[in-house]
Amino acid sequence: MYHFADRWSTEAMEKTGVILNNLFSAMSDPTLVSFGGGSPAKEALPVEILQRISQAVFRREGRGVEALAYGQTQGLTDLREIIVTQLLAPKGVQTKIENVMITAGGLESMNLMCQVFINPGDVILVEDPTFVHCTMIFQMFKAKCVPCPMDDHGLVMEEVEEKIKQYHPKFIYTIPTFQNPTGITLSQERRQKLAELAETYDVIVLEDDPYRDIRYSGHDLLPVKSFDRVGNVVLANSFSKIFSPGSRLGYIVADEQIMAKLFDAKMATNSHCSKISEVLCAEFFKQGYYPEHLKKICQIYRERRDAMMESLDAYFPAGTKHTYPDGGLFTWVELPGGINTTELLAESVRHCRVAFIAGEGFFVEGNGKGSNAMRMSFGNVPVDVIRSSIKTLGDYICAKL
Repeated sequence: MYHFADRWSTEAMEKTGVILNNLFSAMSDPTLVSFGGGSPAKEALPVEILQRISQAVFRREGRGVEALAYGQTQGLTDLREIIVTQLLAPKGVQTKIENVMITAGGLESMNLMCQVFINPGDVILVEDPTFVHCTMIFQMFKAKCVPCPMDDHGLVMEEVEEKIKQYHPKFIYTIPTFQNPTGITLSQERRQKLAELAETYDVIVLEDDPYRDIRYSGHDLLPVKSFDRVGNVVLANSFSKIFSPGSRLGYIVADEQIMAKLFDAKMATNSHCSKISEVLCAEFFKQGYYPEHLKKICQIYRERRDAMMESLDAYFPAGTKHTYPDGGLFTWVELPGGINTTELLAESVRHCRVAFIAGEGFFVEGNGKGSNAMRMSFGNVPVDVIRSSIKTLGDYICAKL
């Protein structure tokens, strides 16, 4: 009889796995309208642009041989230069390409950080609620996730400091901009304070910022990394939302000592990312397509956000609360009347053919927190479908009440 590793035996891992399996099943069911996944809009995928780029790339006199060959563990040099000059410097993060490594999507950065830092039983401070997929990674490494409360301006710094003193965490995990699942953005003052706490208590902050560039209202904020004076903030990001999720490209920014360990972990994991994806992504930026592409996708998501906000206010029952994000793909909805959204999800799929993600799974403590809440993504659903489906779901909820 075979025996699985101990990391798979926890109830928390099984629960998280069920949530993610249900999420991806709903996303792939063409008969469902899914507000569950964080997928980009189909219209936001640069298919025609990449068709032109790939025809030029895949020639022997172009970059065809380079794209199909082995590559550097740290990633393509010109893609890392693009990250440093076009994506980081304008946001206030001054670094060198040696401090940047390309990863297989944003999630590999979390996995690599756990490989480098986490022993069984180590503590990771997380937002309450937090991104369920990262929780699964942390649990896989048998870390203890300790939640820190949030308000309308993100993590409450006094609580974070208290938890640092109490638990001595290996790192603090935060999604500061258009947070997943709530859509809340950490204020500029608190970003600076978090970097100061990292320095004062010599703790790592893992800043996960994949939605940062998809801002369509409000004012841009500096990353936590921009306030880092000692190298204790590690910045992770992704190309999934601004280029292509199918490319499986992300990047991580860290100081020399941490990067050396991340490099070794990456080498031991998969040697390097897909060179094909790296070359196509690099050419997408080098040929100047990104600025107009970003304007286009921000306009798409602004219209869809507005449609969802208006529809929630119009069709959901009185007493419903929801966040109003300035960017990203998500809003967080809290229902009145004691409705359990885990039960509601099953009913909604069956009767309304509308899916979302129930709120309970985003809270690491359990105990019924988030039982009346849901995460809803408007990114991959057209405006007319958002309006009609939110009305259908809202009418069903009102009938239950």
